[in-house]
Amino acid sequence: MNTTENEVEKIEWSIDVPIFKNAIILKQLGIAIGIPFGLLLIFFFIISKPEDRIYTLYAFGVILILFFLTYLFILLIYKGKYSVSFSMDGKGIQSFTQADMAKKNKIVNSLTLGLGLLAGKPSVAGAGVLANSKQSIGLKWNKIKKVKYNPRQSTILLRGNPVENIGVFCTPENYVLIEAFIKNRLSQ
Repeated sequence: MNTTENEVEKIEWSIDVPIFKNAIILKQLGIAIGIPFGLLLIFFFIISKPEDRIYTLYAFGVILILFFLTYLFILLIYKGKYSVSFSMDGKGIQSFTQADMAKKNKIVNSLTLGLGLLAGKPSVAGAGVLANSKQSIGLKWNKIKKVKYNPRQSTILLRGNPVENIGVFCTPENYVLIEAFIKNRLSQ
């Protein structure tokens, strides 16, 4: 941490966030995965004939098994944690995946891309490319439109335009400093 007369110039920190215990991550997973699959299941349940609903339930079971296997994969490969670092200065905030996790992500994303191309599934390949592009995210202070502070979870959610947002995960020890820094930058 670099400091000048009564003002912090730059703050940097790293944190391991439990994926399945953090409210922001769980909410994002629910939005990204739960809503589409839930709507799809409801849609298929509504349009299917009563005698064919067993197939809809079968599909639901397969989806649940895939979710469970994904959960096990995350526990095994990532140890259930998201390792992220942050850097804040006078220009904005940067969030980036820590080196060890970035290596794992690169392997998983490359496999996703390669297997998607081999299987002739451009959407799967695209998901691998998109995931790889989100290893580092920056947001300038003047682009932030909404902020949600959550001191109990030591998290701050910064929102810019609809595709620009950063979940700022703090330690209980540095949360107050980070919140004050953000409030100070946004008031300028």
